Amino acid sequence: MTALDALFAPRAIAVLGASATPGKLGAAMTDSLASFPGPVMKVNAGRPDSGLGFFPTIAEAAAAHGITPDLVVSCIPAAVTADALREAAAAGARAALVCAGGFAESGGDGALYHQALAEVVRDTGIRVLGPNTSGFLAPHQRLTASFVPGAADLEPGPVAVVAASGGVNHALAFALAEAGVGLRLGVGLGNSLDITQADVLNHLAEDDAVRAVALHVETAAEGRRLAEAVRRLADRVPVVALVVGRSDIGDFARSHTGALATSWRVTRTALRQAGAVLVDDERDLVDAVTALSRVRLPANPRPGIGLVTAQAGPGLLLTDDLRSHGIQVPPLVERTVKELRELLPALTYLNNPVDTGRPSPALTQVVERVSEDPGVDVTAVYGLLEPTAVDLPAVLTAARIATPLVAVVGGPVEQARRTRRQLGEAGIPCAATPASGSVMVRALVEDAGARTRLEAADVTGPGTPTLPLPGPVDEHTAKGVLADLGIRTPARRVCAEPAAVHTALDELGGPVVVKILDAEILHKTEVGGVQVGIRTHQELDDALARMPTSPALLVEQMAPAGPELIVGVRRDPVFGPVLALGAGGTAAEILGDVSLRLAPLSAHEADTMLDELATREMFLGARNATPVDRARLTHVLLALSSLAADKTMAECEINPLRVLPDGDVVALDAVLLLRDSRDQGGSDDA
Repeated sequence: MTALDALFAPRAIAVLGASATPGKLGAAMTDSLASFPGPVMKVNAGRPDSGLGFFPTIAEAAAAHGITPDLVVSCIPAAVTADALREAAAAGARAALVCAGGFAESGGDGALYHQALAEVVRDTGIRVLGPNTSGFLAPHQRLTASFVPGAADLEPGPVAVVAASGGVNHALAFALAEAGVGLRLGVGLGNSLDITQADVLNHLAEDDAVRAVALHVETAAEGRRLAEAVRRLADRVPVVALVVGRSDIGDFARSHTGALATSWRVTRTALRQAGAVLVDDERDLVDAVTALSRVRLPANPRPGIGLVTAQAGPGLLLTDDLRSHGIQVPPLVERTVKELRELLPALTYLNNPVDTGRPSPALTQVVERVSEDPGVDVTAVYGLLEPTAVDLPAVLTAARIATPLVAVVGGPVEQARRTRRQLGEAGIPCAATPASGSVMVRALVEDAGARTRLEAADVTGPGTPTLPLPGPVDEHTAKGVLADLGIRTPARRVCAEPAAVHTALDELGGPVVVKILDAEILHKTEVGGVQVGIRTHQELDDALARMPTSPALLVEQMAPAGPELIVGVRRDPVFGPVLALGAGGTAAEILGDVSLRLAPLSAHEADTMLDELATREMFLGARNATPVDRARLTHVLLALSSLAADKTMAECEINPLRVLPDGDVVALDAVLLLRDSRDQGGSDDA
């Protein structure tokens, strides 16, 4: 039992605004609910007619049917919805679906209607799905709470859809049906006045019949709660997420560190870190969830794929797409190659992908041998339907494979569609094109990798230092905080007058960097406040003459040349603390070359951030350069992550973080921003 059983598994339903007039929303909804096995009560306060089964109130309808409806489906205008649902709750209803629009999304009076409905939820405890949604689908309950034509014909199955939009919910449900996959539950959230995606995901986590979940996200207002729900569900079943809003830079871009990332990227980061498989469009969403509803790999950081193709060209398309996405297609061991050589003609290619030349009865044994190779965790097969050469479905279903199998089958449209459905019913995910087959394989691989990350997600890190009192923090103080966390900073002196600057040069030795020390100036180079490469006292005097006045100066030893990174942590308004790692200079900002994680994070997650950068080879020893000490870099990331435990921290950035010749890293510049005490209450998300 879950808090949403009254909504998704009601004993009885009442339709507010039920109608006998064709074309009206209340009539369409009543017709859709005709297959529901329990009582469906028709309520119409304006035109009651007991002879036709229309009652003026829910209380009277309940008395006539001898049962109180758990679920109320509201097809009445926004202006009267709140009062009607308050009466429904008083009559004993525990959940409501509100289809009407005209609430907060419309502005004006809609905001008042929205507030009134929210007050009903608060006062009565009734759970509300919507408003402004086309409803939900639960085929196994024979419950079609939707006015969309054809929705009642959808078959039950193992996949759930949780969509921000009612329209997307239905579109995905129909696309899954076309792919031969039935629906367990399909939910369109609409305005999410009460019930959110996290609520539905938590409900699904208790449903043992769900095998995979398709998640469509437009906004993520609930932040960490959504990520936590995904993580809870992903422990048991795969979650595939499509996040909308690639072009929206959102509030995250307004911050100094946050200019490196968009809210779309932060949302994707949060869901991926929670264990979801990410896709870029609805077609990939359907392919991925289709595959994962039939096959789920054990946790594996990088599964190997064995490819068998009966036609070389399409097989190469599949191979190329997998490799371009970083999927491992390893060479086969000599024993496997030897066994294949005995099964296939001499002119075929035998070392992954395996090209059989044409479909033949030997295909069964070829697939079996490839699946048994020690480097193969998933076997993918491409073939065109050639019934005169081989019965491809029979070959694939008869194979005694050692790994899960993914098929890609082409041929005459109807024949290929029947074959894909037949293989799907046998538990073999089957795609129509190499591109779709690649999506299926990648989904299996990415889900296995996500499970590995979740198993390694033990969050540890340096202790949180004592931060300064709220107010502007200068660079020297910021670096002191970093040093307390074990992050290397340059040897430095704070000088209040020119004579002290000359003494600092003598003590530190050249070359040195001289900077103005003013907490109000974050970008010192833009005002001429940084002078570098100073070796002599004359050069120092010349540099001081060029610099603006400042309450103090900071003199630091110059670090040796080396590649540079940028590292930062800030509080996203939705997801809370977010950690960013990017290439130094302009690459992170202009090229978007940045990796993100929610904080706190595990050492495993921190270690993987560098590998996501397009410029990673710069830091891994390209052209004989000293590679960065990954353990030291991981320590820096975890240290910054730990700062977020102190709610007085708003943002901290190291730019640049330079890689030294010994591989260690040093913070050459640091910015620490603290929150006003008035901003420190509320959720940990903010």
